[in-house]
Amino acid sequence: ESTNEAPTSERLHSLLWRAPVPGLSPAVTVRSTSHGPSCSVSGREWVRPSGFDTGLKTFNSLSKQKEPLILTREGVATCSVGLFRHSSYVRFDILQRILSRLFGITVIHAMVITDIDDKIIRRSWEENVSPAAVSTVYEDEFKRDMLSLKVVPPAVYLRVTENVHHIVAFIEKIIRNGHAYATKEGDVYFDIQSIGGRYGRFVGAVDPQGEPGSSNKRDPRDFALWKPWKPREPYWESPWGRGRPGWHIECSTIASSMFGGQLDVHSGGIDLAFPHHENEIAQSEAYHQCGQWANYFLHSGHLHLKGSPEKMSKSLKNYISIKDFLRSYSANEFRMFCLLSKYRSAIDYSDSSVLEARSTLDTISTFCHDAQAYMKGQLQCSHVQEDLLWSRLAETKSTVMSTLADDFDTPRAISALMNLVYHGNCQLQPPAGAARSPAVFGAMVTYVRDVLDVFGIDLRGSLQPVVEQLTQFRSKVREFALARRDGSSTGSPSRAGLHPDRLPLLKACDALREDLAPLGVLIKDRGATSTWEIKMSARGQGPEDKGEETSS
Repeated sequence: ESTNEAPTSERLHSLLWRAPVPGLSPAVTVRSTSHGPSCSVSGREWVRPSGFDTGLKTFNSLSKQKEPLILTREGVATCSVGLFRHSSYVRFDILQRILSRLFGITVIHAMVITDIDDKIIRRSWEENVSPAAVSTVYEDEFKRDMLSLKVVPPAVYLRVTENVHHIVAFIEKIIRNGHAYATKEGDVYFDIQSIGGRYGRFVGAVDPQGEPGSSNKRDPRDFALWKPWKPREPYWESPWGRGRPGWHIECSTIASSMFGGQLDVHSGGIDLAFPHHENEIAQSEAYHQCGQWANYFLHSGHLHLKGSPEKMSKSLKNYISIKDFLRSYSANEFRMFCLLSKYRSAIDYSDSSVLEARSTLDTISTFCHDAQAYMKGQLQCSHVQEDLLWSRLAETKSTVMSTLADDFDTPRAISALMNLVYHGNCQLQPPAGAARSPAVFGAMVTYVRDVLDVFGIDLRGSLQPVVEQLTQFRSKVREFALARRDGSSTGSPSRAGLHPDRLPLLKACDALREDLAPLGVLIKDRGATSTWEIKMSARGQGPEDKGEETSS
């Protein structure tokens, strides 16, 4: 029996870098409303589609270079199948957010759930439960993990077991079109030779050994569309006898049933280029009898443990679960970790690389905190070169847009943001000056927050109102404790002239400030007033939502 199918629940259970449900597979795909020229082409050469030019360029694995991203329908992208692995869920979530939030492209996202395969069946035997019970557990956990990583949920989840009738009909048409055949054992295979030299669109994709399976295959490269039933396995009725779908066919079938015969963009991890995406192309073009089923393929790079050439995998015991990761770091930190590398690049995971992401967020958070304190008059600084900052802000906006339009170059976009933060910090320096320029800092803080929000990073966090109320209460207690016996008020903590019976209150305020610091809440006493910020906390500590600060 072939084992070359979707990664299984057991292998991917709660992995940060892979889906815990085999075949949970979101991808940015864009539906054409009519069959364009791409459906009439033939051969392996990529053909530039006609339609709406988004103004973006993206690296297309089909052409091996950057191409203008052209959609059939202006401003609408429908998202369908494409199995993701590793950090691809978060990386492509960032791309989806950029498309929708920054470039105004409405992204409609459907996710396919492979809830039946060889290893789910074996796991059900081991646990003496039904395959449905096994897949449900992993599906629920997957959804919780994606929520904790702030991945935008799809508009709809589509399970393979609920779409087998569509899959059977899809296979029947491929057979009628002369591109698949049934064996006497009840297998159905795609006939690679029937499409001539069109197989192998990705460099190095053709594997002469092919997938294991029946000895009655016409070509070793032929892959299974339908598998015959075996004792103790679930099955569905079909023209070829009882059985269940192969791996690759489910994605093509459900994409076609939802979006028709033309996709603009298909996405996934680079390890899925072959055989999964290669086989999807073959069977989809055989079904629709077109020459270019998907106009663009976007592939993300592998995630490696630093110093290891191997990708993260539970089978290799070199992975980290989402739960374990979030005990030490935050979802914001993982997103920044992804943003600091191009989505197509392989990335090295290590504590130092995630700490770099934490440091980046801390720098931004501290700038926003100080800028707010300045705007409120709580932080005095020298004369601000306001025109310079307005100019830097305009340059940053232009750079961020142009870099993200150039194959979603998030590292350069973050670099532009950090350069803006640097110039802002240079102006927030003592000594105090007479003229004030709070508006430009308000614009800078708002823009930085907005861009990070596009990427799925919320600096404010849900704890903001709680910390705000706590800090306000502490400030009132501290003001009362600092009142002098002569009736005057001072922000100085000097004990001279203070009410002796109020000194314990002042000590309690100091103790609260010191106790909150290790938890990521930093309170700064500025004379008679106080400001606060939530920073990335020490590993394994701190609030679950780390975020931006306000002042009291």
